Amino acid sequence: MSDLYEKVKDDLLRFAKSIARHEQEAHDLIQDAMVKSLNEPQLLSLPEYKQRAWFFRVMKNRLIDDRRKEQRLTQWEDDFDFSIQEAGSSHLEITELLAHLPQELSDLIFKRYWLGLSSQEIGEQLRIPASTVRYKLHLAIKKLRTIMEEEK
Repeated sequence: MSDLYEKVKDDLLRFAKSIARHEQEAHDLIQDAMVKSLNEPQLLSLPEYKQRAWFFRVMKNRLIDDRRKEQRLTQWEDDFDFSIQEAGSSHLEITELLAHLPQELSDLIFKRYWLGLSSQEIGEQLRIPASTVRYKLHLAIKKLRTIMEEEK
């Protein structure tokens, strides 16, 4: 399998970079295709052009699956019904409330609810996956709700 990888790696990287948003995503596509190829022993018996085609199809399908998943999560995120305005009646109260959070979580809340950035945009800025942004936002909101209930 390593011989196969050596033969096709330049083509795979070029193709992955052409369809991915950034280099890390391209490397993830290649890695995923290589892992899947380990479960396809008949791949070694195919002509080289069919091997390349198999890798390209696997990478393209993975990218399509990822995009669909992101779209579903973005729609879910839009339905996320936390209103920062319900946290306090003034910007001062909200700022005081955010001071209870670690700086990282406070920054995420600020970017999401004040600047209106999506988790995808925040993730691109911070170079972390959008799903991680959503998870941290969930934690931050949970902490804010706990603090608000304690203050009542």
